[in-house]
Amino acid sequence: QVQLVESGGGLVQPGGSLRLSCAASGSIFSHAGMGWYRQAPGKQRELVARISSGGSTQYAASVKGRFTISRDNAKNTGHLQMNSLNSEDTAVYYCNADPPFVSWGQGTQVTVSS
Repeated sequence: QVQLVESGGGLVQPGGSLRLSCAASGSIFSHAGMGWYRQAPGKQRELVARISSGGSTQYAASVKGRFTISRDNAKNTGHLQMNSLNSEDTAVYYCNADPPFVSWGQGTQVTVSS
């Protein structure tokens, strides 16, 4: 069973940056799209960024211009560079295929607060 492990979250001040990482135990991202999702307290999980197997990217309007998604198919890893963070970015962040078909990992907590 493929496992997903997210890392890189933490507490950051408004305007700060974080780089999230995603590692998959299997090669699920080799021929599939990959997405970064987040779930804020009391809200549904939402897709914030996606990257196709060919490298095309799309972003939610709320993060466009601030977040950058990338992937390394050979290493079965992905990253989400997050800049100019604000309090509305506070959430647990998850990676998965796009659309998701693997069991969700634990996620990594991102807290933006002064």
